[in-house]
Amino acid sequence: MAAATRPARVLGAGVPYRLGPAAFVALLSATGAFACTSDGSRLVAPSGDDTERGSLSPGGQDPPRARELPAEGAGAAPDGPPARTGAEPVGSVVPDASGALPTPERDDFAWSLPPGFPPPVVPADNPMTVAKVELGRHLFYDARLSDNQTMSCATCHRQELAFTDGRAVSVGSTGEAHTRGSMSLANVAYATTFTWGHPYLAPLERQAEVPMFGRAPVELGLTSAAELEQRLRSLDGYAQLFAQAFPDDPEPIQVGNLIQALACFQRTLISGRSAYDHWVYDGDESAISESAQRGFELFNSERLECFHCHLGFAMTDHITYQGQRNPGVLFHNTGLYNLDGQGAYPEPNTGVYDVTRDPADMGKFKAPTLRNIAVTAPYMHDGSIATLSEVLDHYAAGGRTIDTGPYAGVGSASPLVSDLVRGFTLSEQERADVMAFLESLTDPEFLEDPDLSDPGTP
Repeated sequence: MAAATRPARVLGAGVPYRLGPAAFVALLSATGAFACTSDGSRLVAPSGDDTERGSLSPGGQDPPRARELPAEGAGAAPDGPPARTGAEPVGSVVPDASGALPTPERDDFAWSLPPGFPPPVVPADNPMTVAKVELGRHLFYDARLSDNQTMSCATCHRQELAFTDGRAVSVGSTGEAHTRGSMSLANVAYATTFTWGHPYLAPLERQAEVPMFGRAPVELGLTSAAELEQRLRSLDGYAQLFAQAFPDDPEPIQVGNLIQALACFQRTLISGRSAYDHWVYDGDESAISESAQRGFELFNSERLECFHCHLGFAMTDHITYQGQRNPGVLFHNTGLYNLDGQGAYPEPNTGVYDVTRDPADMGKFKAPTLRNIAVTAPYMHDGSIATLSEVLDHYAAGGRTIDTGPYAGVGSASPLVSDLVRGFTLSEQERADVMAFLESLTDPEFLEDPDLSDPGTP
């Protein structure tokens, strides 16, 4: 018996079209099919047509908006990767023909990705191996990676909070408060650049140097690579883990190798099995409530405009992946501040402007992923919005108004605010529906996955 056709999932305004699973995955990844102009405000189609963000086809035509879901019980799309069952790690060793596990010298890492997720980009000089992932996992949770041995990477990136820390702004190993909050590491393997507002900081291997050795602000506070190496060489557990991860290196315990291992582990922090994913990719109509389904429609409407910046499998427009033609490198001013009537943000938190010194970049920050957004409060780059409900208020108003104090200003009146932050009105029911949809993006498997948790001291 032929499978029944499921209702189309509307991804935005306009008449829905039906797509096969492969085409739908391509649509969800569509940001990569367009290049960004120098000011980050528009996307240019490969044909040369100038296309507004969110209108993902040349000439401004409405793109296809919907997918054809697999039949009940069919599981993942036939041309996509299988869903994780929760029993296997994100990366796994592939046995040889005899069933034996390969040695570290020929370690074969295999991605086990959620449906709809393409393989991440991995640098040629740091291929994924299970041994490097395991070493990186130990290092990620080890406080001995800070100069005073009081905090680890996991201090600011807690698994149960989608690898954020629950603070408005993070605090370094010396007690210094930072100016920005800790970003979620969920799906960080797909990030084009790193930190909230740096258009050039990539790849992950380079980013790792910032929290380790950076001085403004101090995070892990390391001052000597040689001292860190010596500290780790004194530990038998690390001698074994480094030797397995870098078997061809006569002296494997080196900071360069440490950074490579950390990056490999972070690339396995894949989140894509939320209730929303079960609804969209598995075709489980009971996975999310009717309220969340209505919220999905609102979220992906031109009325709210949310989907222009939070789209695709990663729920952000700032992504890269294997096979992508043009990685998305977009930053946005959302009208959070307007100190002088000209769009100024408070120093030193001025976004991309802090790097480029281009006045047009004032207040532009990366659109973070919305996956697990319900557990990553407080919100915005500086943690200045306490709740998800207040974030919705901010966008409904078209920008934030601060009545008094040093940050007083009307964000919606900023000449630099994105043209996609236009404001909207919601009924109480519609508001509840959008909140229900956002809460459906929480991935309990990811937040509790033992393969991503603290393995203990080696």
